[in-house]
Amino acid sequence: MDQENQNLSQKELYDLKHQEKERQTKANHRKSSTKRILIWLVALLTLGGAIFGMVKLAGNAPSNSTGPVDAVSATDWARGNKDSKAILIEYSDFQCPACGFYFPIVKKLTEDYQDKLVFVSRNFPLQQHANARPAAYAAEAAGKQGKYWEMHDLVFNNQSQWSGAPNAKEIFTDYAKSLNLNLEQFTNEAGSNAIKDRVDNDYQSGIRAGVNSTPTFFLNGKQIKPTNYDEFRNLIEQAIKANP
Repeated sequence: MDQENQNLSQKELYDLKHQEKERQTKANHRKSSTKRILIWLVALLTLGGAIFGMVKLAGNAPSNSTGPVDAVSATDWARGNKDSKAILIEYSDFQCPACGFYFPIVKKLTEDYQDKLVFVSRNFPLQQHANARPAAYAAEAAGKQGKYWEMHDLVFNNQSQWSGAPNAKEIFTDYAKSLNLNLEQFTNEAGSNAIKDRVDNDYQSGIRAGVNSTPTFFLNGKQIKPTNYDEFRNLIEQAIKANP
């Protein structure tokens, strides 16, 4: 009888251990499920917060003064006939070799079609070009003294001189001196937040227009990809005829 009771106790002990193991397994499973749910909730809350933050930042972002790619704004640098219905806009990087290649072509176009075309230059300095932004700041600062296009042309004509130079800012100051600019004013404005914001505004307008390389050209709001003067001329002629 004592042996039977002992056997029963062992069996009961086994059953109790088995039941406890099952309870522990279920408890661990519930904990694991709860943990996964919490992780998903945190992820969703984080994503929601990020989206809200981006929307809020977009809503609070300052308005861009640069006009769209089919119009000339009051803050644009433009040469030619501003009343022309043929509007050529370039997003360029002063250090970009391709922009340097197109520079004389575009300049000749503005000279040949000065009464029928308006050309707008907008900044799109690429991150990989260390001197692109200082060059843009120099041109914009010169513009404050009425010499934007003079600096624009001077910087492009001498691209190989300053492009890889560690003292590009000093070179731009020499250009300013050659243009008889007030050097103190030029230096102050080239480093000012106002000039940096202006360049950033150009850049952001390019991003919104889908610009991802330089140079990028738009003719009456449509992106074009001419490879030489004649292709440019044909496209401009078509734009002029389409908008008499």
